[in-house]
Amino acid sequence: VVAIDLGIKRDIISQLVRRGHEVHVVPAATTAAEILALQPTGVFVSNGPGDPEPLKAPVETLRGLLGQVPVFGICLGLQVLGLALGARTYKLAFGHHGGNHPVRNLETGRVAITAQNHGFAVDLWSLTDQTAPVRSGVPTPDLLPTRVSSDFGVVASTHQNLNDGTIEGFACLDVPAFGVQYHPEAAPGPHDAVGLFDQFASAMGLA
Repeated sequence: VVAIDLGIKRDIISQLVRRGHEVHVVPAATTAAEILALQPTGVFVSNGPGDPEPLKAPVETLRGLLGQVPVFGICLGLQVLGLALGARTYKLAFGHHGGNHPVRNLETGRVAITAQNHGFAVDLWSLTDQTAPVRSGVPTPDLLPTRVSSDFGVVASTHQNLNDGTIEGFACLDVPAFGVQYHPEAAPGPHDAVGLFDQFASAMGLA
């Protein structure tokens, strides 16, 4: 597995190694050609601080990797993946920080308690000709688009924050790529979502 380092946590590497992966960490400016030359079975895009918009190099790298190898992004990595798909990102009115954020899996309805630390989010509505609906009351799934068309095929919303209704994860349906906005590796912290690393292994055909 090649891990693109945008500010990667040691616990993420531990989760990958624990599943039998050999992890090769590369700088954020590494090109798609350089990564493909390493012949990875998958590419992980790490967490990190700040606004994803200025990160032009990793966005272009992902555009060169999508459809070539499975991609999994966490936190800032999800935002960079969103930009690579052609979506926009935006600054949250209130950032998500702490270890007790409830997130709903939109496919199963299951709610996980997650650790989060981010101030920006992906706007999948920007891939449509519609504007995001205004929330009134308890967040509902219709605050997010179910499926949208991107530069790399169809993208589905997969996870939603139950505090403010914002997106917490999405998956590409035509290329092997997905990600979440929270930290499944959190240590110390909730481990409700640690199975996402197994999902990544399955995408690589290793589980």
